[in-house]
Order: sequence, then C-alpha cells, then structure tokens
Amino acid sequence: MILPKIRDPRFVTIRRGGTLTDPDHHLLALWAAACAEHVLDLFESVRPEDPRPRQAIEHARAWVRGEVTMTRSRAAGGHAMGAARDLRGAARHAAYAAGQAGAVAHVAAHELGAAAYAIKAARAAAPEGEGGAEEAGRRECRWQREQLPEAIRELVLDDQRLRNDICWSAFDC
Repeated sequence: MILPKIRDPRFVTIRRGGTLTDPDHHLLALWAAACAEHVLDLFESVRPEDPRPRQAIEHARAWVRGEVTMTRSRAAGGHAMGAARDLRGAARHAAYAAGQAGAVAHVAAHELGAAAYAIKAARAAAPEGEGGAEEAGRRECRWQREQLPEAIRELVLDDQRLRNDICWSAFDC
C-alpha cells in the first residue's frame, strides 16, 4: 500500500477540487520518471527484450509534453507492473517503479510510489559488503532528493514524511 486512505488535496488537481497546478503535476511526473529510470537497468538486465517498463517511463514524459493522453500513460504504467509480476527482487521493484511513474498522469500521488519502489530496487540489488541494502537505499533516496525541482521540493519532502510508514520506510535518508 503506497497511497493514503484519504487523498491529500495537494495531489489533486485544481479542476478536480484540489490545489495541485498542472505545472506542478507535470514536475511530479517528470521526477517520478527520473526515479524509475535511475533503476531501470535492474529490470532490463534481467528482461532486456521486455520494453514495457521503459515505455511507461517514456509515456509519463510524453504525457507531460502533451503527446499522449492520461489514459495512455496510465495504461502503460499498468503494463509495466504486469512485467513485474513473475519476477522477484530488484528487477520486480524496478518494473513497479516504472509502472508507478506511468500512473502519475492519472493520480499525482503515485509519484512517491515510483520513488519508493526505486529505493526498494536499489536495496535489493545491493551487493554484500558495500554498506548493505539499507545504505544503498539511503544513497538512492538522497539521489532522488537531489533531482527534485525546487517548485515541488517541499511538497514531496512533506509527502515522504507523511507516507514513509506505508512506503516501507524508504525515505529514511
């Protein structure tokens, strides 16, 4: 479970009764895509012939550019999650990160899902003896925070604080 039971109006667009502007929604989608892409090789090294996670990331970016509809981006996200189903470990988490990135066009709060799954992927891929899984997760979390655009930085950091417990404590960095 990565979504809160009660939707945060800061992640609901203004036209739907929330406070999220379209430009900030776009920034959330781009940040989620960057988080997912950062660990995508963990999936592609296991399933190089399966384009679905990469396509979900590309669709998230295409949605921001107005080249695809929200429905197409969300569908691509679902297909990426389908690519994860029979996998385990880092590859599975990386595909889920891509799926969550694709879904941001539909529900902005999926931005944190992309980030949390990317951190889970980094933890799962960590070799023994190099600081361990927890340190790998902290490094990924810090990298993600460095990518945050200033316009959405405080929003995302607050969201991480509020949802850290339901996101496997991924944001303890």
